[in-house]
Amino acid sequence: MEKFDIVVLGAGSAAEWIWSEFSDKKVAVIEAERVGGECPFVACIPSKALLRSAQVRRTVAKSESLGATSKTLQLDNDRDAFAAMILRRDKVSEFRNDSSNADALKRSGATLFRGKGFILGPGRVKVTRPSGEEVLLGYDQLIIGTGSSASTPPIPGLDLIPVWTSDQALSSNKLPQSLAILGGGAVGCELAQVYATYGTKVTLIEMAPHLLPKEEPFLGEILAQSFSSMGIDVQVGAEVKRAVGTEMGAQIELAGGNGTEAEQILIAAGRTPNVDGIGLENLGITPDAKGIHIDSSCRVIGIDNVWAAGDVTGVAPFTHTANYQGRIIAANLKGQNLEADYRAIPRGVYTDPPAVAVGLTSEMAKQQNIEIKTATMSLSETARAATDGTNTGKLSLIADAKSNTLIGAAAIGAGVDEMIGEAALAIRAQIPLKIWADLVHAFPTYAEAYEAPLRQLAGLVV
Repeated sequence: MEKFDIVVLGAGSAAEWIWSEFSDKKVAVIEAERVGGECPFVACIPSKALLRSAQVRRTVAKSESLGATSKTLQLDNDRDAFAAMILRRDKVSEFRNDSSNADALKRSGATLFRGKGFILGPGRVKVTRPSGEEVLLGYDQLIIGTGSSASTPPIPGLDLIPVWTSDQALSSNKLPQSLAILGGGAVGCELAQVYATYGTKVTLIEMAPHLLPKEEPFLGEILAQSFSSMGIDVQVGAEVKRAVGTEMGAQIELAGGNGTEAEQILIAAGRTPNVDGIGLENLGITPDAKGIHIDSSCRVIGIDNVWAAGDVTGVAPFTHTANYQGRIIAANLKGQNLEADYRAIPRGVYTDPPAVAVGLTSEMAKQQNIEIKTATMSLSETARAATDGTNTGKLSLIADAKSNTLIGAAAIGAGVDEMIGEAALAIRAQIPLKIWADLVHAFPTYAEAYEAPLRQLAGLVV
């Protein structure tokens, strides 16, 4: 059995912070699939590449109204354009080849073990290589970063028909004539817009009363209006009863007798932490449905030398959270005693228009018995909206009425995915509203939308 100072189970975003920070230690990284995790290959990067291509195609279609051309340009057919988009997606995601990431890992001095990792007990891990060979490793410190997998809802008949997960949709070359998406969260909304842009008849089905059900209702409502204007059939408050295979593909039956038939079904119903089959029970770790329980230092509760980061913890399951937790763990392994603060983790949906949030929603604040005050601003009232030719957007700020600091923000509209960083800083640094309200924004920018609601919240003259 070879002994290591640090063993990392899973080579995703958090793991990179470990292997890059400890070139002076003996580090082993175990990965059954791709070094770098899902984000670079079948999640964040390919999806944003697709969204960008689709956005440009829609913008070119509006060239005359934007004064870029004297008449509307004739676009090529959807299938040829889709093929070009897919080629760019694959180039951006390095054709789902992790060799550059694996090379960087090896250059750091860490050892990569490709295979399935399994915790045998305190200080011991087994790696089962693809060949079936087993390798035993010892560790002083163990970091668990096994990520998550797409969830499949318990819908009768769903297991009898071919379906896509988001991973498959983001690596497929197929342009279906029709697509039914089950789930109106970030993934469902992003992929709905991509495929609809290239001519697919898209039906987006969400059980909750509005899209993006975990966020402020206005985000999902405005996004649904935008989707409907481009031909997407948005069905909210829709309960799926069962799925039945058809000659075309599948029929999705809804409560109340309604339904939709589509060539392809996409499941976008959330993700489940990868906690099964990795030997957690051999360390006395009992995860729940959200994942492994960690303390503020990212240490697994009750075990001094075991840590966890990323989706497997169930804490704000985003790549930037995994990166943050990786930094926290690296610092703590160096004896710095850092604690993670999750109050200002941004949440983004990179549709057109994008929808973002950070901190608490008004419903969360209510559940925590926080006295709040809110203020809103239409982004269409900014000078930048006039010059850009946009007419959709809204910013909402939520402040703690007692401390007079921001505790939440939500926005939809052009540029808000970059704007949200300002609100995140205000929450993280607990900037007093009166000080923040004195900030001067460049003209003309969408960020000027902060100024009027901030003055209102700070009790200044609007």
